[in-house]
Amino acid sequence: MELSILLAEQIAALFLMGLVGYLAVKSGKFREYESRIISNLVVYICSPCVIIDAFQIDFTADKVKGLLLAGGASILVHIILIGGGKLLSKPFHLNGIEKASVEYSNSGNLIVPLVGAVLGAEWVFYTTAFMIVQTILIWTHGQSVICQGLEMNYRKILLNPNIIAIITGLFLFLTKIRLPVIVNECISGFGDMIGPASMMVVGMIIGNVDLKWVFCQKRPYFICFLRLIFFPMIIILIFACSGIRNLHPDAEYILMIVILAASAPAAVMVTQLAQIHDRDAIYASVINVMSVIFCIVTMPLMLLFYEELI
Repeated sequence: MELSILLAEQIAALFLMGLVGYLAVKSGKFREYESRIISNLVVYICSPCVIIDAFQIDFTADKVKGLLLAGGASILVHIILIGGGKLLSKPFHLNGIEKASVEYSNSGNLIVPLVGAVLGAEWVFYTTAFMIVQTILIWTHGQSVICQGLEMNYRKILLNPNIIAIITGLFLFLTKIRLPVIVNECISGFGDMIGPASMMVVGMIIGNVDLKWVFCQKRPYFICFLRLIFFPMIIILIFACSGIRNLHPDAEYILMIVILAASAPAAVMVTQLAQIHDRDAIYASVINVMSVIFCIVTMPLMLLFYEELI
């Protein structure tokens, strides 16, 4: 129960960061279109820095095994989410924004600060497994889903700073190379910006949108149900009924991190990619804002559900 309360408090703090962006536009200090600059900052600078910084820890066999467990669980989660999204796409007529919002969660922007606050900084390392799997998928599969048929430049995707950061981070971790203090401070500083900057983007995008209109939309409620309750419960049941929790001494907490990532709100990256590719960024923001508000309740509930079953 204590972990659930702490989790709710941290999510509420991130929601307030989004409110700052909303009020900044409402007050006329910023314009909605200026959020694109911050989006690029988050996608191409802050996110890669978070990935590299997470790998700057001591190499041990136990950590490698834990990372492999987290990676395997993360792959399983994405198979469930992408497969489920594909199955539900036709009967429920999900468009690209809706599918991507169901399949991809705010695993980096939200989970990194949450895990650090709830479990401790040493556990943030295991969030990289989910981030690696999701980063690769969202810049390939996710981007094609959002763009709906637009031909992807896979060479450009492979040269994306986030993919390069994954390769660089793994190399530094496996070779036990530690970055100089000054360089590490720079990377950590940009990484620390990811939560506030990402939520500001969401708030700024809906700054010119009538919030009453936002909550009168019916479809986002269904998308939020799938993202925050339906699929997380399926994932928790699979984890609880399998022997996966016996594969590592810290499996309970490692799997908890994966479940937190899987039950997080819709990925801010969906909004940012929709904005970059001139898709419906406002609708993506509506889903994101609603899922952030609802997850203040649903994520702690999913955590309680997991703790009861494990």
